[in-house]
Amino acid sequence: MAILIVLFGYLLGSVPSAYIAGRLLRGIDLRQYGSGTVSGTGVYYHVAKWAVVAVGLFDIAKAAFPTWLGLRLGLGLPVALAAGLAAVVGHNWPLYLGFKGGRGISTFMGTLLFTFPQGSLFLLIALGIGRLFRYTALAALLALVTLPFVSRAAGQPSAVTWACLGMLLITVVKRLEANRIPLPPGAERRRVLVRRLLLDRDVGARGEWTTRQPGAQG
Repeated sequence: MAILIVLFGYLLGSVPSAYIAGRLLRGIDLRQYGSGTVSGTGVYYHVAKWAVVAVGLFDIAKAAFPTWLGLRLGLGLPVALAAGLAAVVGHNWPLYLGFKGGRGISTFMGTLLFTFPQGSLFLLIALGIGRLFRYTALAALLALVTLPFVSRAAGQPSAVTWACLGMLLITVVKRLEANRIPLPPGAERRRVLVRRLLLDRDVGARGEWTTRQPGAQG
């Protein structure tokens, strides 16, 4: 049963709400726009600002549900968290889109909703502050680095702390991998990797990255 609930989490997490919104509302493939990620940011800049709310809520729910289900079935906290993290992996590397997805922060908030709600609120506040200062990606990374310590300080079970560390690892891998966008040669490669890790983009200018159109990728 534990394996089934984790697999269910991955398959549900793979449902690409942002991609579906792009197709239904504007007839576009978000993988060809902006950063190339299938995310709420892409929806905001290239589909419709109002649709971000619906996409975000669905992305939270698709991790919250398998996490809740694992707890409801009495499978234990570690299995429930594994199901939620599987949903994050599905969101980031969706089966239905050639494993090119989003970043999974909202989805991880859904994982924490029934296991560590204070952590979910912590991430939400961090994203809000990052949005205010236009450094959302950096704020998200710093929040994820801090979250395991917050978990320990709040007296959470070790499984929650390990899940927070797992999410940090997933985020680092996803940012560096960047949906397999090719890296430039030479010294620029190192600069791009640093930008990807800290700022979640390949170029210095934020607007240049988030508003790119088809034909400007690479």
